[in-house]
Amino acid sequence: MVSADELVRFVVPAVIDADSQKPVGLINFAHELADADATSEDTRRELDALLAWFDKALPVPDRFNRTKSKGWYRRQTRGISWLRANATEHIAAMRQLVDVVTRCGHEVTEIRAHRVGYVTYEDEAQVVAEPFRDTPTK
Repeated sequence: MVSADELVRFVVPAVIDADSQKPVGLINFAHELADADATSEDTRRELDALLAWFDKALPVPDRFNRTKSKGWYRRQTRGISWLRANATEHIAAMRQLVDVVTRCGHEVTEIRAHRVGYVTYEDEAQVVAEPFRDTPTK
């Protein structure tokens, strides 16, 4: 049974995001992989199809940081994205993305948590939060 407040994040632990200083999220990594010269055409097509689905199914938040000060848009963004555990369609698509990325030789880790940090954005399927010090991110 899925807890109503449980959140799920998929990361590539070997790659650290420059902004958040945490392991990069799977969707960001998949974009990089799709653009890489070494990626086969078949794999690129699979990635592009899944990423197009996410582009339609998940709104992109305006902000990933919690500051409200002037120039907030120039600040380093520390927020990271999580899926709600009850967003089953999104998680199923994410697992398809995991399959493609792991076939390319990259490890993907699934993280589950209830306390993810200072929430900067949320909708029916996702939460963006600046992580607490004790938030699991690897």
